[in-house]
Amino acid sequence: MSSGTCRILALAAALLSGAAHAQLRLPSLGSTLSPVSRTPLLQRVEPLVDDVLAPVDLATARLDETVARARAHRRELDRDPRGELIVRAELLAQPSGAAARDALLGAGFRPLREDALDGLDEDGLVVLRAPPGLGLAEALARARALDPAGAYDFHHVYLGSGGVGAPLPTAAAASAPNSRPAAGADGTLQVGLIDSGIDASHPALRHATIRRHGCSDGEHPAPHGTAVASLMVGEGAHFASALPHAVLLAGDVYCDAPTGGSVEAIARELAWMARQRVAVVNISLVGPANQVLQRLVERAVGQGVLVVAAVGNDGPAAPPLYPASWPGVVGVGAVDGKLRLLAEGARGPQVMFVAPGADMAAAASGTRGFAPVRGTSFAAPLVAGLLAAGYQQASPDAAQAAIARLGATARDLPQAPRDGIGRGLVAETLRTSPDDVDLARAR
Repeated sequence: MSSGTCRILALAAALLSGAAHAQLRLPSLGSTLSPVSRTPLLQRVEPLVDDVLAPVDLATARLDETVARARAHRRELDRDPRGELIVRAELLAQPSGAAARDALLGAGFRPLREDALDGLDEDGLVVLRAPPGLGLAEALARARALDPAGAYDFHHVYLGSGGVGAPLPTAAAASAPNSRPAAGADGTLQVGLIDSGIDASHPALRHATIRRHGCSDGEHPAPHGTAVASLMVGEGAHFASALPHAVLLAGDVYCDAPTGGSVEAIARELAWMARQRVAVVNISLVGPANQVLQRLVERAVGQGVLVVAAVGNDGPAAPPLYPASWPGVVGVGAVDGKLRLLAEGARGPQVMFVAPGADMAAAASGTRGFAPVRGTSFAAPLVAGLLAAGYQQASPDAAQAAIARLGATARDLPQAPRDGIGRGLVAETLRTSPDDVDLARAR
């Protein structure tokens, strides 16, 4: 059987299987067919095939990364009873008081690390080792029984909610200024980002002021964080972002460490944002429900911080992912270039807005160019930037007014159920297609 026939059969299988076979993983047609074998018919079919396979591939990405990271870092990482990625042999705790803490110590729990979380939560955060001879799940149940008023959970690790493709084969025209007015040109507007590291040397970010935090051993640029940052505060001749020239406070929670993306790291950066009085914080990371992180996010929201988060790409019927699904968080879904909801995107009441998240480009770390991106990770920073443009001082009452103002600009999608788009589509004009940033090649 020819490779072309195999691919057509694979496409048929993917179309028929749908979400029930989300584990199917197939490469792009363009990666398997030689130029000779790509007949005019297949050239017409190829975009349709990739349109089907890209969502299928992305819907399994979080599970695949969870398994791969747990295998690659067996000494540092493990999986909880539900299969979610955790830091091995550690529990997170927020004891309800001194008596509860004494009870934990008396039961054999041992503190490994503590963080006061100044500015965010007066209870702070304690990382615990389980009592000798007790399994981690059993130890968690015991801690919760000893202190029902406290917060205890596994030390979960959160992952990015989208994929960054290979850099486009051209030197992008990022160095020339965009004709759009720079929303933060006077340096007075700021917005927060909790993600992986940023390549601040990228031309699209050269006009932004980036204040870094999180890594004690220097800078760790990464594709995901760089792409998200560019969509928040970047600028280019053919590239649009939500808040160009703003001050970006960037908390790196990965730092190229095996335990990167841990709740402990996210909590530390949330506290730093609180001390810096950041009113809007974007988190394009997803993971399971976690009692400790939920409490900390609730503290931030209670202070009036707009926490904007990607809803995830596990599929429309998948269980909710967090922090986007916690009350008060601005959950963001994504649409493609044809204004269709991403097939792999989460659906449900956690979606407050949708924004462009596919058929688009963002800054490529380690290059001067751009790369195609897809996922709810890249819709969230557009919403965060738009909110920050008119919301700079955190206040619970003013936060709702800022959401209402953005909601007033939202519109329905032509071919989407209302319950899949929350208050509607925003940031439609901020989607930069790969063709737009590839104009330099034709010059």
